[in-house]
Amino acid sequence: MNERENRTKDIKFYPSKSISTATFIGGPLVAGYLISENLKALNKPEEGRKYLIIGIITTIILFGGMFLIPEKTVENIPKQLIPLIYTGLIWGFVEWTQGNVLKLHKENGNSFFSGWRAAGIGLISLVIFAIGIFGYSYIESNNPVYEVYNKQMNEFSKNENKTQTFCNNFNTESESSLLNQLNQSVIPKWKTNIQIIKDLDLIENLPSELSNQNKLLLEYSRLRLEIFLLIKKMIEENTEKYQLKLNALNLKIEKVLDKLDKLK
Repeated sequence: MNERENRTKDIKFYPSKSISTATFIGGPLVAGYLISENLKALNKPEEGRKYLIIGIITTIILFGGMFLIPEKTVENIPKQLIPLIYTGLIWGFVEWTQGNVLKLHKENGNSFFSGWRAAGIGLISLVIFAIGIFGYSYIESNNPVYEVYNKQMNEFSKNENKTQTFCNNFNTESESSLLNQLNQSVIPKWKTNIQIIKDLDLIENLPSELSNQNKLLLEYSRLRLEIFLLIKKMIEENTEKYQLKLNALNLKIEKVLDKLDKLK
C-alpha cells in the first residue's frame, strides 16, 4: 500500500479494546476523553470536544443518580453490572464510529498507544472520582441539616417508645387507666410527632432522601394516631365492631414500615 493511502501512519490512536478497559476502570468520562483524543488526531477537534462534554455529562448523571437511589437498592445491584453495561455500550460506539479507521490503521502496521497508558488514565479518573465521592460523603455527613433533623427524630422516637408502654400494658390495665393514658399521653404524643415531621419538612435544603422519608413518616404517624383514636372509641363504646378496621390500619402500617426499611 503506498504512502498516500496510508494516511494515518504518523498518528497514534487508542484502540477500542484499550478504550473499553479504561472505561471499565474509570467510567464514561475516560471514554469521552480517549474518543476525543482519537478525533483530535484525525484533525476533528470540535467533534472531539463534543464527545468529551458528553462524557462529562454522562458521568455526572450516572454518579449523581447513584446517590439518589436508596442504599439498600444499590446493595442489591451486582457491583460489576453497571460498569459492564456502559463499557459494552462504549465499545460498540467506538467500533461503530471509529472501527474502520482503527482497523485500517492496524492493517497498515501503524502504532497505537499502549493499553497501559489508557488503563493509567482510567485509574487516574477512578482516583479523582473516589476523592470526589468521599469528599461529598464527608461534607454531607457534617451537614448541619442532619444534626437538626436527627435531634428532632430523637424526640419522635421518644414519643413513639412512650406509646409502646400503652400497648404492652393493654391487657392488664383497667379501662379507665387506658383511657387516661390515651387522652393524656398516647394521642397527644402522636399529634406531636405529626407536627415534628411537618416542621422537619420546612428545613431549608433538606436532602431528598430525608424528604422522602418524611412523607412516609407522616403517613405512618397519621395511621398510628388513627389507630389510637379508634382504640379509644372501642373502649368508650365497649365494642369490638371496629376490629376489622383496626386490622386494616395495622396492615397499612406494615406496608409503610416496609417502605421505610427499603429507604435505609
